[in-house]
Amino acid sequence: MLRNTLTLLNRNTRLIQRPLSLSGTRYYHEKVIDHYEHPRNVGSFAKTETGVGTGLVGAPACGDVMKLQIKVDDDTGKIVDVKFKTFGCGSAIASSSFMTERVRGLTLDEAGQIKNTEIAKELCLPPVKLHCSMLAEDAIKAAIKDYRSKRTPNR
Repeated sequence: MLRNTLTLLNRNTRLIQRPLSLSGTRYYHEKVIDHYEHPRNVGSFAKTETGVGTGLVGAPACGDVMKLQIKVDDDTGKIVDVKFKTFGCGSAIASSSFMTERVRGLTLDEAGQIKNTEIAKELCLPPVKLHCSMLAEDAIKAAIKDYRSKRTPNR
């Protein structure tokens, strides 16, 4: 009886340990993989740098945290540089990286109009990863709000 149980357990264990064949199956779109493996504009600005707005957002459900910073030309009101740091899954990193490319050169109002659906569509995110594109939208809005709050004189 014990021998049969051990043989059965050993056989089942081998089935579990055997790697699954995933040939032809892709979990992420090529665009997500590209932004994940070669993220654009990673980093942060020096605390002493002027004209910078910072957005720090997180998703408690999955643990993703995104910090997105914009540097704005005060004369033109356009975003001249963007940096990000993201702790999270590949889709969160790809969404951040894409957002940095998307907002560079835009005015604050134009950047604030970017919706998560545009990011999700561009990166071909599956429904289970839509919260990553929402984080990117929230991050740019938070960065714009922070920048504007620093420019408004205290009353």
